[in-house]
Amino acid sequence: MAESLDGVLVVAKEPGPTSHDIVALVRRLTGVKRVGHGGTLDPFAAGVLPVFVGHATRLVEYHMGDGKEYTALVCFGARSTTDDLEGELTPVVAPTPTRDQVEAALVALTGEIEQVPPDYSAVRVAGRKAYELARHGEKPELRARRVVVSRLEMTNWDDSDATRPVARLEIVCSAGTYVRSIARDLGEGLGCGAYLGALTRTASGPFRIEQAHRIDEVRDALSNGRADDLLLPMDAGLEFPQLTLNAAEVSHLARGQQLRRATDQGLVRVLDESGRLVAIARAGNGVVQPEKVFGQ
Repeated sequence: MAESLDGVLVVAKEPGPTSHDIVALVRRLTGVKRVGHGGTLDPFAAGVLPVFVGHATRLVEYHMGDGKEYTALVCFGARSTTDDLEGELTPVVAPTPTRDQVEAALVALTGEIEQVPPDYSAVRVAGRKAYELARHGEKPELRARRVVVSRLEMTNWDDSDATRPVARLEIVCSAGTYVRSIARDLGEGLGCGAYLGALTRTASGPFRIEQAHRIDEVRDALSNGRADDLLLPMDAGLEFPQLTLNAAEVSHLARGQQLRRATDQGLVRVLDESGRLVAIARAGNGVVQPEKVFGQ
């Protein structure tokens, strides 16, 4: 396939492969070198993974602040070294929480909160990733970060094992929120320990699970030259206003020159008269200044 293949591929990742594995698969099947993703999912997690292909990789930065939505299973009665089911579990001898107690504890983890990332995370501590320190038996000194959890709701409570109840949570949160930390802090607040048992990302910014494609579907389409059947336009999900320019104006902008144009301030998507994205520009003070140009 040609290197000119551009767009966004919304993948429904399954538990097992890393986000990098998915990127490598798309790169191999398309023959396009420039492929990236819009937010890491842990290997055990499933759900929405936006993959940016070709020139669309230059737009990933505009999606890094996108909010996320998840469905999570939180298991009570034990702590995990990784705050999820993949770590070493240590049972906690404590009274088993009730559904009402868990629902009441969710309140403290909702809204704008200070959250400490998991020890096994990619957060850098003195130039090293936290998980590298943790794997060598060191305790990373991680600072709390401010995140926003706008929705944290229990949708199911399973206490068929009275000593190990499991809560199903629906979560809407800001970028940078660790659901593993929510599970850990919920257990600590209740004094019984808890860890993340399963996680599905149901939305990453504007990209939702309903539009995501299974790996087998992706593999089939890309292997048979049908990438265009799955690819969204490379500016999919960007809510910047559109600005349509004629051929002369596009040529002017492509040379890195600003245009005089009365328009709202902020980022705009610049289209040519055929509706093709040709640039991302910043407008304001009567001028349009190109930030990223994608050619004529």
